[in-house]
Amino acid sequence: MKLQFQNVYFINGTAYAGKSTMVKMLADKYDGIACEENYHSVLDEELSVDEFPNLTYTRDLKDWRDFVRRTLDEYERWIQGVTAECTVLELRILEELSKKNHQKIFVDTNIPVDVLKTISDEEHVLIMLADPAISVNRFFDRPDREKQFLYGLLLEEPDPEFAMENFRNCLKRINSRENYEAFLNAGFPVLIREENRTIEETFALVEKSFGLGKIEENRNGLI
Repeated sequence: MKLQFQNVYFINGTAYAGKSTMVKMLADKYDGIACEENYHSVLDEELSVDEFPNLTYTRDLKDWRDFVRRTLDEYERWIQGVTAECTVLELRILEELSKKNHQKIFVDTNIPVDVLKTISDEEHVLIMLADPAISVNRFFDRPDREKQFLYGLLLEEPDPEFAMENFRNCLKRINSRENYEAFLNAGFPVLIREENRTIEETFALVEKSFGLGKIEENRNGLI
């Protein structure tokens, strides 16, 4: 199969698996372009509500309390809609980037694996996974402004305990074992998070999966 994106390397998978870190490190080492988490947000302001109702939902939201009060089904439908809309934007951005640049492009992607199979191959896609429980239990551990904002909203709810439990259940639905297994069996190389593995060791495994370490060695005359 002819690759649609010859110079693009995709990393997909679950939260807290190290995708963002690896994309940054790869771009730094190989003088490439890093398309980091939610890089499509540069287009947010120009999005049409009719064409992108899920991405514009948070952009145009008047009361963020509505966001944390959603049911499990509402949250899941929104996430699925966001993924579909992000795919449209990512493909649009990557097509432009790959035409204008000869550099390697490393992407922390939302593009589903079934779509990746039509535009890429096993040497350009890596799935990184962390135990689903980590995505739920550590969601508010990161100092991200957005996550801490949501945490504050949940604490301000009339019944904070119920609100927090409802939101965690939403996260459990999205980060389910079923979704984890779907990634695991998607047919692409998989790298599972191990707590005793260093960032440098993980990076070496990512390079190997993409065949980049070997390329670098060849250029340096090492093999």
